[in-house]
Order: sequence, then structure tokens, then C-alpha cells
Amino acid sequence: MTLPVACTRTVATDERGPACLWADAGIEPPLGRWWVLQTHARNEKVVAGALARQGVAHYLPLVRRPRVYGGRRQTVELPLFPGYVFLCGDAGACDAAWQTRRVSKILRVHDQQGLRTELRQVQRLVESDETAELYPALVAGRRCRVVSGSLRGIEGVVVRRRRASRLYVAVTILGQSAVVEIDGSLLEAID
Repeated sequence: MTLPVACTRTVATDERGPACLWADAGIEPPLGRWWVLQTHARNEKVVAGALARQGVAHYLPLVRRPRVYGGRRQTVELPLFPGYVFLCGDAGACDAAWQTRRVSKILRVHDQQGLRTELRQVQRLVESDETAELYPALVAGRRCRVVSGSLRGIEGVVVRRRRASRLYVAVTILGQSAVVEIDGSLLEAID
């Protein structure tokens, strides 16, 4: 499975679940390394659009959320990680991001393979039919792997809330996790 990395079109356009903006590029573009762009408030889609127009590889995971505007209920696509866009490229790609004047900081990613793995898991989570939400910090708990179903193979930390189990899938460099409710019988503990 390849990870979409550039923002040019929307997938999962039906009402079933989340979507992300992407282009037909793979998780490992031929040149460059992954960086994390910290954007100004509510500028993630603008930055992603500007990067797409310039042909810069990036990834912006989006989830669908119901909102009410003027008494009318609408479904909108919001960034799973508000304030962040993932960029893959060289110094020139980082310069292109700075030139948008909507990026406040560019974070260097030291563990490239770790981020690729985490982004693949986030992509699968976002593309699944499950409702994903942002969880502000990784919760201490047991590390588990999903053994069957649409999320098979995803690893995260599981915490029980009332009667439901929740799986937290981390993006370590952000210090944040996406969370999804899951049947505990679909999980296995990993050491």
C-alpha cells in the first residue's frame, strides 16, 4: 500500500467515513526526506494546495465531521492533525513551503522510517470506515495490534473507556494520536 503524499483530489466522497487529500505519488518519492510543517491556524489546506500547485510531495490527512452552519447540517473535511502538514522533499521544497507565508515552523524528522510507518498507519485509519478523532497525547497503556477487520495490522496503544476499547495510533513527532473505537476481540497484545 502506498501513502498518498500530495494534495490534489479527495477520496472517500460518500458519507461513510473520513477522507484525505492526495495525489498519485507513493510514500517514498524519488528524492527528499520527510519534514513536518507547522502552519498558522487554519491554514493547512491552503499550504497543501500551494504545495500541490508547485508539485511538492506532501500529505494532509483529513477526516469528515458534521457541522451546522446557518441551521443547515453539512459534512466538512478537517485536518486530523490541526496545524500540521507533512512534506517530503529537499531544501527547495522547504523553501516553497516558507514562501506561502503560512508556515510558522519546519520540524526536522530524524526517524524517517518511523514517520513513514506512522503515516502509513494514519492513512489506513483515515481511509477506513471507522470514525477517527484526534487524541491530544499518547496515553500510557498496552501496545496492541489489530488482528482482523479493515484495520488489520495497525499497531497502537489500547485503553478501555467504559465498555468500549479505543486504539490510539501515534504520530510521535507531533506528540499526538488519532483514536478509533474498536472491538477488543480484534486486538492482540504485542511485547
